[in-house]
Amino acid sequence: MPRSREGKTAINRRALLAAATLPLAMPALAQDGFPSRPIRLVVGFVPGGATDISARAMAPKMSEVLGQPVVVENRPGAGSNLASEIVARSPADGHTILLATLGALVISPMIMRLPIEPARDLVPISIAVELFNILVCPSDRPWRSAADVIAAAKARPGQLSWGHSGIGSAPQLAGLLFAKMAGIDTIGVSYRGGGLVVTDLVAGRLDYGFPTAPSVLPQVQEGRVRALAVPTAQRSRLLPDIPTVAESGLPGYDVPSWYGLVAPAGTPQPVIARLNHAAVTALRDPGVIEALNRAGLEAMPCTQEEMARAWAAERAKWEPIIRESGIRIEG
Repeated sequence: MPRSREGKTAINRRALLAAATLPLAMPALAQDGFPSRPIRLVVGFVPGGATDISARAMAPKMSEVLGQPVVVENRPGAGSNLASEIVARSPADGHTILLATLGALVISPMIMRLPIEPARDLVPISIAVELFNILVCPSDRPWRSAADVIAAAKARPGQLSWGHSGIGSAPQLAGLLFAKMAGIDTIGVSYRGGGLVVTDLVAGRLDYGFPTAPSVLPQVQEGRVRALAVPTAQRSRLLPDIPTVAESGLPGYDVPSWYGLVAPAGTPQPVIARLNHAAVTALRDPGVIEALNRAGLEAMPCTQEEMARAWAAERAKWEPIIRESGIRIEG
């Protein structure tokens, strides 16, 4: 999760975890008796992926709290930007919400022309889950830390290759920031999906990469690739023995990746408060937490205001990096 440092406004992860132990106050029924019908929880990807798993883990408990079914609706397309547009153009009454990726909220507007502006047309409800990436290398490489990768790249400038799952993806951003902060010259290779990156890492055709935990954990556990570090500011509770990149060679490095619930701009604040209460209640439920953990995900509920600050902090961090990298999707 983002955390405060060097004067930047962001979420302190430990503060969130502490807050999660406090009792929840039930918001009063929102105006006009919200919700008055089933709620559509839109996901911008096909069933079975991490976003879909997150939504389906949360939906039953949210339904209990809200007293209406929360129905997951998969609307894949355009890297989840189609789903963002559908929700942004829906009535601002809280009955259509989106589980959005950090990439859709922050990165897509910087690298492509969109029919909406997420920061203007969508409003935060709560961060839902943290999806962490892992710095890995093929098992036949001699490296044991992020510092070893940096040293090898400096010894062989322009020769080490790393893979990512597409323009603007979290693995690409992790790799770009890694190279920038380390001052190394490497070759980034774009793939059509994270599974293909993992395949080439296992085969040794790539030197390193930052695949998502759900896509690479089985290969780590089988010894087919080696986990070197996680790119977040703090260690993952799911992999407590794996150091952070900051701990192991690159102080200050932090690339969080989270999914957050958002609603159309103009949704009344009492409705947002009730949705936040339902989401936070779901994300504190032991059964929901267990389901998320099995998929390599961590529940990370927060207030609407905390999500807004995290969203703004990520825009401020990535804008100069995207601009300097020159990555852009035309269309």
